[in-house]
Amino acid sequence: MNKLNSFTKQARMLKTLAHESRLMIVDRLSHGECSVGGLRKLVGSDLSTVSKHLALLRAHGIVEDRREGTTVYYRLRTPCVCDFFTCATKVLKDRSRRE
Repeated sequence: MNKLNSFTKQARMLKTLAHESRLMIVDRLSHGECSVGGLRKLVGSDLSTVSKHLALLRAHGIVEDRREGTTVYYRLRTPCVCDFFTCATKVLKDRSRRE
């Protein structure tokens, strides 16, 4: 994979994370798997909206799901994505100190 192609794919993945609800979902899943219903309550949106967010996260390899009866549970496929939160927090703290 050439560098430009790699950067393009990384930009698409970051765009996927660039939504408050999806960040909330990823943060919650960093603590363990959760049902779609639990994520709906967390985000405060209707089920179809949360399902669309989860489908996008799944399509970009950030989460995966498993079914248990009629309940669908999600978990992070690659937990290192949470390193992004640590870095973003450091950038924001540093920025606020300079302002």
